[in-house]
Amino acid sequence: MPVSIASSGMLPVWQPVRGADRTLVEQLEAELVGRIEAHMLRPGSRLPSVRKMAESAGLSRYTVIEAYERLQARGLILSRPGAGYFVRPPVDLPVVAEAVVQEQTEPSRLDVTWLLREMFGTGTSVKLTAASGVLPQHWLDADLVAGAIRASARTDVEGLLHYGHPQGSPQLRKHIATMLGTQGIAAHPDHHLMTTAGVTHAIDLVLRLMVQPGDTVLVEDPGWPLIFGRLAAYGARIISVPRRREGPDLEVLERLAAEHRPKLFLINSVVHNPTGYTLGAAAAHDVLRLAEKHDFMILEDDTYADFHDGTAIRLASMDRLQRVILVTGYAKTLAAGLRVGVLSARPDLVARLIDLKLLAGLSTPQLGENVMTRLLREGHYGRHLLRLRQKVNQARQKCVDVLTACGLNVPYLPPAGIFVWADCGQDSEAVARAASEAGMLLAPGTLFSSTQAPSTMLRFTVSAVEQAELWPALASLLGRS
Repeated sequence: MPVSIASSGMLPVWQPVRGADRTLVEQLEAELVGRIEAHMLRPGSRLPSVRKMAESAGLSRYTVIEAYERLQARGLILSRPGAGYFVRPPVDLPVVAEAVVQEQTEPSRLDVTWLLREMFGTGTSVKLTAASGVLPQHWLDADLVAGAIRASARTDVEGLLHYGHPQGSPQLRKHIATMLGTQGIAAHPDHHLMTTAGVTHAIDLVLRLMVQPGDTVLVEDPGWPLIFGRLAAYGARIISVPRRREGPDLEVLERLAAEHRPKLFLINSVVHNPTGYTLGAAAAHDVLRLAEKHDFMILEDDTYADFHDGTAIRLASMDRLQRVILVTGYAKTLAAGLRVGVLSARPDLVARLIDLKLLAGLSTPQLGENVMTRLLREGHYGRHLLRLRQKVNQARQKCVDVLTACGLNVPYLPPAGIFVWADCGQDSEAVARAASEAGMLLAPGTLFSSTQAPSTMLRFTVSAVEQAELWPALASLLGRS
């Protein structure tokens, strides 16, 4: 019979339950956590030694050691060499931290930072959301990603212990070059490609390289709001070009280019955020013609392009990566947590961008690149895309139907993508603010304007169709229930 803890005069009797769902380590850890939180073990008090705890509970010493190490990792106990394990005194957190968070959740103006805080769960309490820029987890293939991670951990361990190649995994670049080739983009894996920690990182590197304070940069209106904030941080002069169904307003683009001599034009060619528009062939030719005529570079954001069936035209394919820098990634279609992005450009730019990447963060994480290499090499990513596109396409039509039933007008049904751009017929920022107070997250059109111009438009993510309670609440909010 094992000696009970109580017999040592230190703790009440406790024995693990053999054959339970939780391991013996987990049971001992939970028991000690409970006693610490209930002040049965007070700060500064000494825990039984590993030997005594093992004898008392009928456990091996290895089990006790692992449980104690887990408690150390949680900051609940500490080890004093030669003296044993002791309950750690609690750390008093500063009260001001909570006050700062509360102040941030009540902005005077809804901006991109507000939207990002709400999307990432650091803002006010959101019960219903139609504004996320990503799909819900259950729409993606967690098992596919988890399997690739396990396989990479078994076969690529040595690579995980070292920094990766500054330009990115050579194997991954080869597979990406092949994929780009199917889209008509001739990119040599050693000269035209580099990996980044997502599209945002890629764009940030380009802006660091190319934009100086006071430089003029043209952006689309509407466009991706995060880029407006990044450009402002670099001191750029931001000028908007209206985005139409076939592409940017070419008359306005030519006039602004002639007047302001921009350094860069940022364009979301395929599956535009937030409208879902895709660039037409004629417009693409004209954009490149104007870039040549007025000597500006083009940063082509391909973030959502994998939701398209592959027949879309990209500026990078027509330009052969001379004036165009292409950025893309896998956060929206596969797993945002992998943080794998791709940048394609002419060799001299890639070389300079790699130097910036080295200075900013050395290299990108090996694990994500190894996982993407495996998924591309074995064909899993392509099959996953086919399934995901079908689900998204079906949801998009349903989303339009429910929006119409709520009284909104959808001026254009895009053939691809996860967004629907809808007109609510009233000030969308006021609607979004009222929705936020009711626990709903909406993305008002004002966020997608570099000047935050008033708008009646709202951006909806098609996966919102699964939230049946959202639509009556939205109709009521708009006064159309």
